[in-house]
Amino acid sequence: MNKIKILISSALLLLSLSCKEIKQEQNFLHKRYTANWDSLAKYKKTPEWFKEAKFGIYAHWGVLSVPEFANDWYPRNMHIEGTKEYKHHVETYGKPSVFGYHDFVPFFKAEEFNAEAWADLFQESGAKFAGIVAEHHDGWSNWASETNPWNSMDKGPRRDLVGELEKAIHSRGMKFVTTFHKARNLQIFQKDSAHWQDDTSYFPYHPDMPTSSSNLLLSRMYGNIDKKEFYKNWLVELNEVIQNYGPDLIYFDSKLDKIPDSTKAQFVADYFNYATAHKKEVAITHKEGELPKSVSLEDFEKGRMNDKTEAFWLTDETISEGSWSYTNDLTLKTSDEIIDLLADIVSKNGALMLNISPRADGIIPQNQRDILSEIGQWLTINGEAIYNTRTWEFFGEGPTKQEKSGMFLDKITYSAADIRYTKKQNTVYAIMLGWPGSKKEVVFQTFAKSNLGETYTSIQAVSILGTPETSKFKMTSGGLIVTMPEKAPNEKAVVVKIEFNKA
Repeated sequence: MNKIKILISSALLLLSLSCKEIKQEQNFLHKRYTANWDSLAKYKKTPEWFKEAKFGIYAHWGVLSVPEFANDWYPRNMHIEGTKEYKHHVETYGKPSVFGYHDFVPFFKAEEFNAEAWADLFQESGAKFAGIVAEHHDGWSNWASETNPWNSMDKGPRRDLVGELEKAIHSRGMKFVTTFHKARNLQIFQKDSAHWQDDTSYFPYHPDMPTSSSNLLLSRMYGNIDKKEFYKNWLVELNEVIQNYGPDLIYFDSKLDKIPDSTKAQFVADYFNYATAHKKEVAITHKEGELPKSVSLEDFEKGRMNDKTEAFWLTDETISEGSWSYTNDLTLKTSDEIIDLLADIVSKNGALMLNISPRADGIIPQNQRDILSEIGQWLTINGEAIYNTRTWEFFGEGPTKQEKSGMFLDKITYSAADIRYTKKQNTVYAIMLGWPGSKKEVVFQTFAKSNLGETYTSIQAVSILGTPETSKFKMTSGGLIVTMPEKAPNEKAVVVKIEFNKA
């Protein structure tokens, strides 16, 4: 009798669990997104974590890091006679018809790559999200792909680079980023000799070079394949990364317009359904309207908006003055320039994703590490003016103007007279993009009654982050006047914290 009771009890328990699983599956199906833009627009496109994070880091790294010459377009330009890359390649490796780009793969060994050390550096730099280029224009996958034979597990390093970094980044409570640049890889002008140098296709079709090879393995790397097969591979590879590594942010480079809308919509549906099933908040970025803004955020490569916006957006910028991938003559921006850029972006409702350029062996050069460390030191003291903030009534003031919004903007050099504002509850942060001078009285003209009326006149306290000195201040009809401390709190951007009495 006891055995019968036990069996009945077990059966009822199994039935209860099955019903629960069915109900959960029904709930998931009820929320399931389909591959059409109206359905996908119901997903919250901007996660709160992204609005709060503000600063991230990623790396252009892969086979393209091996040549260490010119820039990240070496893999393409080495095939075009007359370019400096072609000349260098012939002199160093031989003609590309003999030593092709695919011949660099064995030299990408990543023997010094340490995912834990990278993640530590990213965290110390103040980044709240971080990651890696999953696949660049060159057709190389930095993960253990079962679809793309040109991948880091089967060739080159013989390691799952994306997988190792994902574990290290997520284990530190940071969000994980993967970027995809694959769309440009498709040779849509592959047999049109009049357009074979068009940069819509990354690798130029040339009858005397591997880029035109009919070999199935080579044609896969160089994008010299049927477009329907390419679209299928594009979607499957993205789903590999989504299912295996759970990225929180997927970034797309330009030329996504080469992919059919139906395929892009299927990707978004797959990603949103994965996120829903795993209770994750994810984000997608696009450039130049190549995905609907209803499902993705706009990214401005080496650019930004010139005023604050309602919609959140992203800037991706590189730590160097030139190449996105490592070269042996890479010149770098200063940490001061990057901090100014970050403050300007955040004040206008954006986030910054900074690219670094590791060597092919996986070492991040010391001069790049130093810059990241300096940014981290500044954020340790002044991060409250960046993280978890929102835009204020005005994004800033000062003499230096950004004339237009968009990508690839000319370099702008700011001064201490340029000020950027952020807000958090009853506090406004005034970020001066430089040091005004010891004991100098700074007038924040935005606080003039003619701008704000009586809204922000009841000030409870004013302090300067990073200094113990008491800040003297006074409100005038022309604005808020704050006396600087005797000693600069840092040699970069100086933050004035202005706290208001609660209404």
